[in-house]
Order: sequence, then structure tokens, then C-alpha cells
Amino acid sequence: MVEREVDGHAPTAVVDASVIPTVRAKLPEFTGALQRVAELVLADPASAARSTIVELAERSGTSPATVTRFCRALGFEGYADLRLGIAAETGRARAAGWSVDIGREIGPGDPLGKVLEQVMAADTRAMHDTAALLDLSEVERAAQAIAGATRVSIFGASGSALVGEEMQFSLHRIGVAAWAWTDVHNGLASAALSRPGDVALGISHSGQTRETIEMLAEAGGHGATTIALTSFPRSALAELADVVLLTATQATTFRPDALSARHPQLVVLDLLYVAVAQRTHQRSHAAFQRTAQAVGPHKAAKTGGLD
Repeated sequence: MVEREVDGHAPTAVVDASVIPTVRAKLPEFTGALQRVAELVLADPASAARSTIVELAERSGTSPATVTRFCRALGFEGYADLRLGIAAETGRARAAGWSVDIGREIGPGDPLGKVLEQVMAADTRAMHDTAALLDLSEVERAAQAIAGATRVSIFGASGSALVGEEMQFSLHRIGVAAWAWTDVHNGLASAALSRPGDVALGISHSGQTRETIEMLAEAGGHGATTIALTSFPRSALAELADVVLLTATQATTFRPDALSARHPQLVVLDLLYVAVAQRTHQRSHAAFQRTAQAVGPHKAAKTGGLD
């Protein structure tokens, strides 16, 4: 990760090889002319990498000064650095085969083989972008907090609730006392009983889901360490959390950002789960052995011994 000072303000983190996901994550922060530049870059990154600063300004209906401000908002010193970053990223995407289908609309009559290629390319790109965006020191902080927690409360709504339940199941298997709350009334009641030493994890792609924000804020107000899993670092959920874990998305036709966020969210939570298991190795290993032994006969009865 590289940090550069922007216009005299605190350093802005710029993650190598993640220009496009960074632009996508910051898009809600931009307004007016800056937003038009960002949308143009996202619509055709390869063309942006080939354009001069004057050409990009003309195509976005802005000015070279606006393009320069856009570069600095991302942490780059100037347009040359932005072009190099985009060019390197799009080059890697082509080499990995991601650019063939990403961005192309899926038609109602497209064969399933073509749809499969596009979905796989989009998911692969999103997970690689997530790996580039993710701050591993934040994952470390989250893992340490969960490993030493008295209890862990996980909050989410709709699709994020399903992801939260998966994390709760994983933590329970290694002996971590965790609960996943999807109903706001039950979640708020649990959050109100939080205390120092507890951990609260809020999951929301947009970071704007009101119920999740309320539950995480309530838990934090009673001393719990709060963790946010979101795609937007300046969202309300991220702003109130002690630890922020970021994901990237790559939408496709019929799968908008909120749906395409699921696999990156699961990747980050899998990493967090493994990090917790590492930090509680003896306890986790013993718990996993006991839980596996307990359910083993039921698996054998149904599958003849095969999982």
C-alpha cells in the first residue's frame, strides 16, 4: 500500500493494482464534474488509459484542472500516474481473460456457456480486486478482537444476513460464541446487552442499511468492538466502526452490485475466520474435532461415509 499527501490533507491510501475498484468505491463521494470523470473512467478504463488529459476532459465535459483534481482525490500526483495505473490494471485483466466479457450486457438469448464465462470472469475479477483493496492490518485487528471476545454478534439484512449466518456457523464450529441477528428488534435487544470485550460485526454492501447501522451503533455504544464489512469506505456503517473491511464488486446483467458482492464478502469472512482459528489454534482444533465427531454419524448414515 502507498500513501500520498493530497492537497495538504492527511495521506490518502492508494492500493497498488486497484485503481478501478478504488474509483468505484469512491464514486458516491464525487459530485458534479468529478463524478462525470469517474463515470467515464469506469465505463471504459482502457480508453481512459490511452487518452490525454485534454481528451479525457473533453469527453467528460469537464476541464484538465478537474481531471487533475480527480487524480489527486485518488492519491495520485498527476494524470500520468493515473494513466499508468489504469493501463497496468487493464493489461493484467486482459492477461487473466477478465476483459472479454466484463462490461458486456448479458442478453436474454445468450447461451449458458457464454453466461457462465461472464459470471466467472466477473466474480474472479471482484475477488482479485477485493484482495487488492483489503487492508490486512484491519483483518489482523478484527481477528484479534474476535479471538479474545466474550461473544460475537453479527448483524445484516437480506443477502448480507445470509453471509452473516455463514460466518456465525463457521465461528461456532471452532468454539467462538457467536450469534447472527437479522431481525432488527432482536438484534437491538442483543446489542443493548453488549459490553467491553464483545465484538459486533455489521455487514452491508452499501454501508447504508439503516437496520444494520442501528444495531452496530447500539453495540458500539455499550463498549463492543465494532467491525464493518462494506464496499464503501465513507459509508455511514464504515464511519461508525472501529475496524473496516472492504470488498470490491463487479456487477453483471441480472446481478447488480448488491448481489455480486456476496462472493467477495465470503472471501473476506473466510480469511477472517481462518485468522481467528490461527490465533486460537488449540481451542479451535479441539472444538472442531468434537463438532466433527458429533455430526459424523449423521453424515455417514446419509452418504455411506462420504461427505
